[in-house]
Amino acid sequence: MGWRYKGGLLMLITVVIVWVTSAEVTQGIFIDYSHPFAITYLGISLLAAYLPIAFIRACLLKFLRRIYKTDDDNVVDKSSVSLDSSPTNNNSTQGTLDIEQQQLVADENCVKDMHSDQKEGNPTVSDSKHDVEMLKHQRKLSTKEIAILGLAIGPIWFLSEYCMNAALERTSVASTTILFSTSGIFTLLISVFMGQDSINAVNLVSVFVSMAGVAMTIYGKTWATVDTHSTTSLNRTHSFMGDFFALLSALTDGLFSVLLKKFAGEEGENVDMQKLFGYIGLFTLVSLWWLVWPLTALGIEPKFILPDSAQTIGVVLANCFVGSFLSDYFWALGVVWTTPLVAALGASLTIPLAMVEDMVIHGRHYSAIYILGSVLVFLGFVIANLSDCFSPKLGKQLLKSLKRFFIRQSF
Repeated sequence: MGWRYKGGLLMLITVVIVWVTSAEVTQGIFIDYSHPFAITYLGISLLAAYLPIAFIRACLLKFLRRIYKTDDDNVVDKSSVSLDSSPTNNNSTQGTLDIEQQQLVADENCVKDMHSDQKEGNPTVSDSKHDVEMLKHQRKLSTKEIAILGLAIGPIWFLSEYCMNAALERTSVASTTILFSTSGIFTLLISVFMGQDSINAVNLVSVFVSMAGVAMTIYGKTWATVDTHSTTSLNRTHSFMGDFFALLSALTDGLFSVLLKKFAGEEGENVDMQKLFGYIGLFTLVSLWWLVWPLTALGIEPKFILPDSAQTIGVVLANCFVGSFLSDYFWALGVVWTTPLVAALGASLTIPLAMVEDMVIHGRHYSAIYILGSVLVFLGFVIANLSDCFSPKLGKQLLKSLKRFFIRQSF
């Protein structure tokens, strides 16, 4: 587990905390300004600010490299002057000839070894082809290719964010976070279908444990001594549509994370994340504004109006900056530095975190089944991150034990 993987876990945990807080703030915003599309459009459009940030960073790096190169050239010039003035310079020509003769002999030996390997049937050609494929896979994408990638996957990210906000507008934060936590199973299936991951015992155990925890939180009971807006929101007549939007957000989030990992490389070395999300924000700003008209015509969105108070505008801007501009970028780093499945299971941590937040802030109480489900969600995240410590045989044994446990509980 390298420093990038640990940094990715830290990013994911930070994003989970921001998501839960931002969800509470977003649902509070919908009391006075119920426009999920406007909030989504503004939040993702802010990502375009990463483009000038990436440009300034590239200029600074180029300037620092130029200074560093100038210093190295000065050191080389001084060393060359000292070598020219030394008495050993008379033997430099003879030394150079000896080195060239040794290089010729080494090249001849290399050619002989290649011929002998081919005679013995060693796969030298296939190895070279494999090396070429690895180099192609590790090639860093150009700015034009990053822009095309942002144009291709940007609508998927916009759909995921809009469905999340639409779910928060129609149902409770608890229901939204629980249903969004099913992105783990979607991510695993999409990863296997696209050849980015394989189904093994540890992955199955982690997803199974996490989904069992989600199911237990759905059937677990909650109550509060004093009803708040979060409890009254449960009685909305259009909560079914909210659940549908939450599931659609989980599906599109899994698809986006798998595609992001596929093109970004093993540790995100192939793509400049600031440029990618900057282009996603730019394309959203330029090309997706018109979607408000068909959404309004279908009755999904209300007629567009601007917020009627400066306080609401300030809260919306602050929430979009923290909940989208910062958290989206951190989440992307968490995905490419770990794995899409770990990121999806990390999103499930919103359930126990939201439970603790409701207990502290809203004074809510939870049944033992709900608390146990939250513990299983956290356990699934831990198992996914400790996959290297488990052998396949141990993973299969653990899966069988869990099946026997749930079969006994059902009878």
